[in-house]
Amino acid sequence: MTASDLVDDSPGQPAPPRSLIVTVYGLYAREVGGWISVSTLIRLLAELDVDAQAVRSSISRLKRREILVAERREGRAGYALSPYARSVLETGDRRIFERHAATDDGWVIAVFSVPESERQHRHQLRSRLAWLGFGTVSSGVWIAPAHALDDTRDHLLRHGLDQYVDLFRADYVAFGDPAEQVGHWWDLDALQKLYDDFVAEFTPMAGRWAGTGEVSDRAAFIDYVHVLTAWRRLPYLDPGLPGTLLPATWSGATAADLFATLRQALADPAHGFARGLLAESP
Repeated sequence: MTASDLVDDSPGQPAPPRSLIVTVYGLYAREVGGWISVSTLIRLLAELDVDAQAVRSSISRLKRREILVAERREGRAGYALSPYARSVLETGDRRIFERHAATDDGWVIAVFSVPESERQHRHQLRSRLAWLGFGTVSSGVWIAPAHALDDTRDHLLRHGLDQYVDLFRADYVAFGDPAEQVGHWWDLDALQKLYDDFVAEFTPMAGRWAGTGEVSDRAAFIDYVHVLTAWRRLPYLDPGLPGTLLPATWSGATAADLFATLRQALADPAHGFARGLLAESP
């Protein structure tokens, strides 16, 4: 399994059931021990118009990817988050829910070499560096803003990939324009489109919830799972560059403001609805 397995939705496509399941586990399972019974998961996903067969098929796929682990509790069949999935979600919480002012305080450089006999680790390493926000300078040289250093060090150590990598703090001193160079290291045009699409899709939702008097917990749950599933992949793709290096038309901040608005309106009632179903679980 790679970190990207938790954020592998195809841009512009409806979220597949497995992505909705990962969102539900990330939001609600960890506070009840990281485990949900199959019957309860089917009830939760039914609210999102996912039928039982699709849930079971998606669970099997997530099990094969080592994201979920089969486990019986009190005689009931269910699935728990794997230790690795827990660690990815914990790191992801900071990326998804916390907003930090990006500062121009240099770069972290990852230089790596993986023997051909261990090429499976090369794929793992590239996937996880991309998930941590790194862009590609060359095949074995990747770059990220300096604020990514702590998460990068911790993640590589935790998962045994540190033996292949050297990390450096660096400043860009020559010979190009950094604002132009970042366009070579990351596909900012593609990320810009994803932000624009997010804003276009979910601005009407924010309008529906603005000034709503009586909030339906069920409706909040449905909308919040969908908006979070759409949003959570974007912070993984965004390296968090300072504004001086971003295009003038950059809509990342607008998209982040929109997500924060929807989260403030929906998170608590959605949590109440999900907690009620989890508590009623047979």
